[in-house]
Amino acid sequence: MAIRTLVWRGLDAPRMEIVRVESLDRACGTQIGIAYELRWKLDGAVLELALDGGAAIRVELGGADFFDLHHSAFFNSLPVARDGLLEVGAASREYTMRFVRVPELDAAPLRQRYEPLGNREVRYRSGSYQAEIAFDADGFVTLYQDYLERVG
Repeated sequence: MAIRTLVWRGLDAPRMEIVRVESLDRACGTQIGIAYELRWKLDGAVLELALDGGAAIRVELGGADFFDLHHSAFFNSLPVARDGLLEVGAASREYTMRFVRVPELDAAPLRQRYEPLGNREVRYRSGSYQAEIAFDADGFVTLYQDYLERVG
């Protein structure tokens, strides 16, 4: 995989994220929200996060399937790209994610379901929440319904 830089902006609130992707296991990013700036680094089974002028944590994947970072479309791309959920005939999958809330920086397991809809779209479900997410041919989010859109 060639190194890529991806940028998303919030649709429901002022926020932005820029991510430098080396591989699906190695990436780093910066999120900017109204009240915080967060830098993160994914290195295999470890996710390091630091708030500008604030807390920093190191989270291990442990028994979870993937990491998921609040307000980050990049992390929704991981199960889709790794498990071929955009391929014709792909089945719905359930995952346990190591979910990190922002700006609180607390991590907990969270069940999520990804349902392929065809045409490079997936329905995401967690608890009572659901949204449709569109992806590019490489499995990276382009549009997360009413939440985030890729702008670069």
